[in-house]
Amino acid sequence: MFKKMFLICFVFFLLPASIFSSEQDFHILNVEGIEWLQRHTLFGVPLGTPDANKLIVRPIYAMSNNSETKFADWVAYRLDKHSVCGDVKTQRQWKADPALDDTETLEPSDYKGAHATLNIDRGHQAPLASFKGTKWWCQTNYLSNITPQCSDLNQGPWKLLEDAVRELARKQVVYVITGPLYEREMPNMPEADENHRVPSGYWKIIAVEETGNAPIQLAAFIFDQGTARLAKVIDHLVSVDEVESRSGLDFFWQLPDGLESEVEASVGSLQMMQ
Repeated sequence: MFKKMFLICFVFFLLPASIFSSEQDFHILNVEGIEWLQRHTLFGVPLGTPDANKLIVRPIYAMSNNSETKFADWVAYRLDKHSVCGDVKTQRQWKADPALDDTETLEPSDYKGAHATLNIDRGHQAPLASFKGTKWWCQTNYLSNITPQCSDLNQGPWKLLEDAVRELARKQVVYVITGPLYEREMPNMPEADENHRVPSGYWKIIAVEETGNAPIQLAAFIFDQGTARLAKVIDHLVSVDEVESRSGLDFFWQLPDGLESEVEASVGSLQMMQ
């Protein structure tokens, strides 16, 4: 216990202050490189999560884990041609997150019977297929990075959007932030022995840096759990303002206020899924 507490404090004070808001504290477990946090996020770490959340930083993603829902409130990651292209043979080998206590996350047995009963998949937030060019791909299979996602959504428009992000990453660096929504009560997984909360929907924000007047271009999407398998991704395009309103989070707060308001109010300044 003492060693874990020391690690949290030690890492926190080494992190550059510019990436945090003075109004929010962060807890970091199992950090494999402090520089990765800045690598995964653009114009500030998302704000607005509960104080008890734990920020976990790994080489391929950062996340804010919520011990009440048992899922991450957001996951942020950076993609480029080197991460998405590769010959690594990946596998879906689900594991509880070793950086979390067993009361803070789910374990593989909690998903037993969930597909048959609720027609849900183990849906990645940071996608397994986006890290075929890295040796850390297996970290996407930690259940802190997984949520119970309806099969039609997971295998339909959500996958199509992930495919489009990978295609974009082959051409330029892409930053992604994604997370769940809890806007109505959903049935819990039938054999899970941990209290948890199944998301009612999901959001995803895709960002690229630019060199012109606007230093960032954005595309944001929201999907309900009941989204049809053949639904058009473009029909779910929204503004970042809407994602903030519905998720309770604050993104890109390091941008000047006027510019932040402008880019977050626009819908689809980054052209995707046209």
